[in-house]
Amino acid sequence: MKLLRYGPMGKEKPGLLDADGAIRDLSGVIDDLDPETISAATFDKIAAINPETLPVVSGDPRIGTCAGRPGKFICIGLNYSDHAAEAGMDLPPEPIVFFKAPSAVCGPNDNVEIPRGATKTDWEVELGVVIGRHAKYVDEADALDYVAGYCLTNDVSERAFQLEHSGQWVKGKSADTFGPTGPWLVTRDEITDPQNLSMWLDVNGSRFQDGSTKTMVYGVAFVVSYLSRFMSLHPGDIISTGTPPGVGMGQSPQVFLKPGDVMELGIEGLGRQRQKVVQG
Repeated sequence: MKLLRYGPMGKEKPGLLDADGAIRDLSGVIDDLDPETISAATFDKIAAINPETLPVVSGDPRIGTCAGRPGKFICIGLNYSDHAAEAGMDLPPEPIVFFKAPSAVCGPNDNVEIPRGATKTDWEVELGVVIGRHAKYVDEADALDYVAGYCLTNDVSERAFQLEHSGQWVKGKSADTFGPTGPWLVTRDEITDPQNLSMWLDVNGSRFQDGSTKTMVYGVAFVVSYLSRFMSLHPGDIISTGTPPGVGMGQSPQVFLKPGDVMELGIEGLGRQRQKVVQG
């Protein structure tokens, strides 16, 4: 299933994308797609419904983040071998873990704001993993059982804040709108192999990132298991698993976002996003 949230920011309703690409209203079935409802029981309940019996959503509504009110937005750094090479950095002996503030999350087609004082705002197409059940000390062999589904994320980053202002990466990752997520939460059963998905990102119509989850250093199952050693994972938590090469910081000369730019990105089976860049 492809589940989503639609409507004005802060007033989104849950929806289902049917086989014809129409949005079907799920608000009569569940209140939202959030930590209270993202679960195997909810998904079984929705799967048992004939989509044709659900109301069709008319027009072209705004699409919100596919996982509302995430408790945690966890990111993995330098998790693609070819991206580490372009950054001139060694592969990490263990996953690099950092956080993006949940307040950074926005819809997949919302404007991305360049923060005040920013000079090096960058893009990163990433595979997002949405947790579906409480996970603590999970074995890698069982880790995918704790995944509700997958989504597309753009780990927007302000490199000057991240790398030149000392301290941790989080302040270069957490500005409002720095976490476009969606359009859909694609349930786990629809993605046969999360380690074999093509992914891409364009800026102003020029292709910058063109990669595959094949080149992940640490795969989804390992990452979920690894994180569960250090913190409990809860339904609705989002894990953004790293980016392939082609970020602006890796260009020669470097290229960074400016007001008026347009980012378009996608991952096989998970839809696409489009964001206009504006000054915050």
